[in-house]
Amino acid sequence: MSTLLLRLAAPLQSWGMDSKFERRITGRTPTKSGVIGICAAALGLKRWEDEELKNLMSLRFGVRLDKAGVLLKDFHMAHEESFWDVNDRSKINRGKNSSAYLTNRYYIADAIFLAGLEGNEDLLSEIDQALHYPAFPLYLGRRSCPPEGRLSLGIVSDNLQLALEKYPPLFISQKTGSAKVDGLRVIMDANNANSSNNSYLVHDQPLSYNPVHRKHDYRSIYEFKMPILTNEKNHDALAAVEEADPCS
Repeated sequence: MSTLLLRLAAPLQSWGMDSKFERRITGRTPTKSGVIGICAAALGLKRWEDEELKNLMSLRFGVRLDKAGVLLKDFHMAHEESFWDVNDRSKINRGKNSSAYLTNRYYIADAIFLAGLEGNEDLLSEIDQALHYPAFPLYLGRRSCPPEGRLSLGIVSDNLQLALEKYPPLFISQKTGSAKVDGLRVIMDANNANSSNNSYLVHDQPLSYNPVHRKHDYRSIYEFKMPILTNEKNHDALAAVEEADPCS
């Protein structure tokens, strides 16, 4: 098996799971539904193309928390101006009958995640190419959260767990000069080998993105702390100058 690695970083991210009406919460880690949605958008798939999305939904998903970020709440006034027309899947304006209401929307600020998708290498290569030249705009959970920097880190010939363990940390602390000393948290789809290894269920397995009848199922996941395989120090730009200074 091969694994496609993704760098999920942005000033703001929001990975909704149980958001309802005026309270739009975010999970503290990227959801499988959200990451598969990014891949589908890059490939140019429409939300109602359920059959075309099945191959993406079958990919095994995992995420490593290189920098957890902080939770941020946004005070937001929204206007209920439109609804979905089932026949042509377009929005129809309600005009003067629209009403304003207050919402509380939550985001993760200043976070960096390493995500992985394990599966058929031909499919992963297609996704990788699409992420470099996406058909639709990409965002990390909401349209107001575009990704920062390079999204795809390429394909490696390792299974999901090994790929997440081997890839160097994406964030080095300015205080300690290394990644987290107690290890990085990893959350992965459970398989037969680890289904009983303290696994639990989350409701973010995508079945359909159709806005008329969006559907999700439960998936079994497990988590662990991985050891840090590197202790890379921050580059000291003045070190060479100080060594060459005869007065020092």
